[in-house]
Amino acid sequence: MSGAASPGDDRGNHLPRAHGPAVLAARIRATPEDFRVDELPGFEPSGSGEHLLLEIEKRGMNTAFAARHIAAWAGVPESAIGYAGLKDRHAVTRQRFSVHLPRRVAPDSAGFDIEGEPEYLRLLRHDWHSRKLPRGALAGNRFVLVLRDAQGDRAAVEARLQAMAARGVPNYFGEQRFGRGGDNLTHALAMFAGRRVGREQRGLLLSAARSAAFNRVLAARVEAGDWDTGMVEGEVWMLDGSRSVFGPEPLDAALAARVAAFDIHPTGPLWGRGELRSAGRVAALEHAMLADGAWPRVRDGLEKAGLKQERRALRLRPDALAWAWPSPDTLRLEFALPPGTYATVVLAELGDFNGT
Repeated sequence: MSGAASPGDDRGNHLPRAHGPAVLAARIRATPEDFRVDELPGFEPSGSGEHLLLEIEKRGMNTAFAARHIAAWAGVPESAIGYAGLKDRHAVTRQRFSVHLPRRVAPDSAGFDIEGEPEYLRLLRHDWHSRKLPRGALAGNRFVLVLRDAQGDRAAVEARLQAMAARGVPNYFGEQRFGRGGDNLTHALAMFAGRRVGREQRGLLLSAARSAAFNRVLAARVEAGDWDTGMVEGEVWMLDGSRSVFGPEPLDAALAARVAAFDIHPTGPLWGRGELRSAGRVAALEHAMLADGAWPRVRDGLEKAGLKQERRALRLRPDALAWAWPSPDTLRLEFALPPGTYATVVLAELGDFNGT
């Protein structure tokens, strides 16, 4: 990936695959039940406190709609509602919300559910907890995806799935980060040029710009074939299951063994103020990929916004990846992912899908 490409080329649909050309074309989300997401809780309820912790199931509704409904049900402002992560509208999802109720009086659960067709919202259970549910307070998400009208050689598809289970996939930010049609990137550049935006939109635009810069660097590593090796001079590594990073340090067999065991992962930059932590060849590539076209404006905008240099793992391995063929043209996938990663990125390594 070279030249003065626009940030819009790095939304997700122009990014290189690590395992070769597409081996599958299929339809996703023929119904919301074809895209099921279950939030994996990061903790158990404390059993006491001023926050009512809700587990809900919803169909055809996004997280913001559910939060507004819960606030109205409880008679509290939306600021009293907490949730760990955003979930898709075109899916069946289970997730947690918290409601701050200082008087510790739970509303009547009989008035909670919304039953309709095709949308519904249901309360599955509730417990008291000591704190508001913050963003990111989850262990991950479990996905069950059904791909219909599948076209492709079954042996090639299964070989690709086996490779993905063994090596993982590039940990790109998904297209969801960039808004409808990728417009968030254009709006971010306008914001950096002086256009005023609201506080909430500002956060979304900064996230989109930072994500696009990361995707561009990762795409270059994928094209170079070293996105998952961790054996490039100046590499910075992240411990699996955490955000802790270390390095650079001299490459040796012990580091290589840890990378092969998925104990550590090579990383790329989440751009901000300060010096890159990487060095040598890795730092040179990271600077080069963000040195021309619109990328210097993206870099400068992120720095002026006060964001600090951080790192993100370059690779993602779907946990417990399993598959089955309920019919000759239907593929069912199951896997779990850590917070902040995307099922659509996993699918992209297989091929192209209508309905995403």
